[in-house]
Amino acid sequence: MTGAEIVIRCLREQGVDTVFGYPGATNLALYDALCKDNGIRHILTAHEQGACHAADGYARVSGKPGVCMATSGPGATNLVTGIATAMMDSVPLVAITCNVAVDSIGKDSFQEVDIFGITLPITKHNYLVKDIHELPSVMKRAFEIASEGRRGPVLVDIAKDVTRAELSDEEYRKCLANCGTVKHGKAFTDAGDADLFWNIINEAKRPVILTGGGAVASDAEEEIAAFAEYLDAPVCETLMGKSAYPGSGHRYLGMVGQHGTKAANTALRECDCVIALGVRFSERVTGDTATFCRQAKICQIDLDAAEINKNVTADAWIRGDVKESLRGYSERVTKKHNPEWMSRMCELREKDREEGLRRMDPSSGTALDGTYLAMLIDRITAGNAILSTDVGQHQMWMARNYRVTKPHRFLTSGGLGTMGYGLPAAIGAACAAPGEKVINVTGDGCFRMNMNELSTVARYRLPVIDIVFDNHALGLVHQWQHMFYGDRFFETELPQGPDYVRIAEAMGIPGYRVRTKEEAEKVITAAYAGKGPAVIVCELQPDDSLWTSVWQSEPKSGDAI
Repeated sequence: MTGAEIVIRCLREQGVDTVFGYPGATNLALYDALCKDNGIRHILTAHEQGACHAADGYARVSGKPGVCMATSGPGATNLVTGIATAMMDSVPLVAITCNVAVDSIGKDSFQEVDIFGITLPITKHNYLVKDIHELPSVMKRAFEIASEGRRGPVLVDIAKDVTRAELSDEEYRKCLANCGTVKHGKAFTDAGDADLFWNIINEAKRPVILTGGGAVASDAEEEIAAFAEYLDAPVCETLMGKSAYPGSGHRYLGMVGQHGTKAANTALRECDCVIALGVRFSERVTGDTATFCRQAKICQIDLDAAEINKNVTADAWIRGDVKESLRGYSERVTKKHNPEWMSRMCELREKDREEGLRRMDPSSGTALDGTYLAMLIDRITAGNAILSTDVGQHQMWMARNYRVTKPHRFLTSGGLGTMGYGLPAAIGAACAAPGEKVINVTGDGCFRMNMNELSTVARYRLPVIDIVFDNHALGLVHQWQHMFYGDRFFETELPQGPDYVRIAEAMGIPGYRVRTKEEAEKVITAAYAGKGPAVIVCELQPDDSLWTSVWQSEPKSGDAI
């Protein structure tokens, strides 16, 4: 077997059925080997960044590591933003690149770049393979590392001549036999302050459960729902924690933090115990950490020891997988009944919802706004679609108003805040869940960054519906210029095209432009009922602002972006 054939064999052994990528000079042997294998589908994206985001979306929906491939030099560096996005959001991903030949490394050869060094800070682990005898074990370990414990991206960079070198089947088996196995850490639980943890919860009169990305990754939705019933507690979520508890659930209060719901943020302010499940307490959730939930005890469960007591000091903690750590809670905590607490929180949630529903009333006018569109999409889909978003106002409108009913059905760049993430992630989601409805909600600024991936949607006839919130501005940045920079709208207004409808049609995808609520409801309903892709451009006003709830002064470190 050649090195290239070894890579493809390893992919098959790891259960990989889809690869996203782009061929080039150094990885042609990989593509030749892939051409001969009928068991793996390859999706040719328009750009390597799109391939990485697509692999990310595939991983978030399927739960399996996503795989992307790129050539050396610019092909490899084009993956960097996607790798960093996956790292920040703890997404299992294996990126396979091919470098120049071993004897050319370090000589500034054509399309040579040290992608190993470049990606060291943004990968869970990475490899540079210069010996074919290392390749079988490296490929196996890459998938184990990406999936074990707190998940993340792994990069495998293979020298070009290694892809052409040969190894016998006997040598291949020997290499794998000697590589060992990475200990899988998902089920690991460190008791930590377990006795104190459960005692605090037992004494709580106004508990609230806060779900984060770790709760979603743990597949703990059934345990969390049962736990919430047992404690008679409301459930809030971070942006990354959406879908850990269904938005249709009667205990659901919505998202917390800077752009969260009033109900969820009030719950954090008034509770006496926060049970944080897989939450890293980012600044968008906490605001000033010195004053965050000072009236409450914080009980934290997290798989990653580095996240415990990092941003917020917990009163008690357990290190472990959320699903595993919640087992046996009924033996440690007395079943609770908190009718006044729950009634007040549910009342606040309904008031939140009523504010949005007023936009649906015919008397509210015909002009489109972000809250209306988010609630319209929620109503048409009943929360059952796979939803991806880009980053900005539209992202927060959807996070606040779209009630996800199934786990792993909300895809967004929560940590890195990557504009242009949504469309390629939707492509990956469509490949991971054929037959399911996939909607990408984006803004005009974000859509311009990766709308070339419409060609991928058209090429494979993927049923991805793009809904563009077109306010002719970089909406959230434009909003902060209004709030903090005296309406000096410098380089955030986009009054001149492009015409996204004509671009979609040029790609062979139906395009629509809607300007009123009636038009939006008609077109989105029809597109959702259809089977093919569509691009729907919704005309909004640049001054349609997003309600914020935490900071009253200019945010720090670009937190608003």
